[in-house]
Amino acid sequence: MPHTASRPRFLNLLLIRMPVGALTSIGHRLSGLLLFLCIPLAAFLLDLSLQGPDGFAQAAQLLASPLLRFVQALLAWSLAHHALAGLRFLLIDVEVGVDKPTARASALAVNVAAPLLAGLFLWSIA
Repeated sequence: MPHTASRPRFLNLLLIRMPVGALTSIGHRLSGLLLFLCIPLAAFLLDLSLQGPDGFAQAAQLLASPLLRFVQALLAWSLAHHALAGLRFLLIDVEVGVDKPTARASALAVNVAAPLLAGLFLWSIA
């Protein structure tokens, strides 16, 4: 046995091509984490907006800032992706769309539809 066989091997995860289902699953977990982490921000903005007209104006001004506009876009994608992927996973749990071609197509549909829904939502509130 050569000496190199026992050495650890470096795997660059960014060069590994993952299947579309894996990307959907990773996106589902990431979107759930983002939604969870933004709960304090949402609670702060809600509290600020309920303090009266001045607080509402402050919350609206904060939401119009470029950073929070980016956060809004990220949250719109997170909500759309998490909801669509969650529905996909629930259907798979009851054995609907389990075969490989259907599972691949539904994963691709989630990955395409989520940014489109987020864009549509952001366009409608702009």
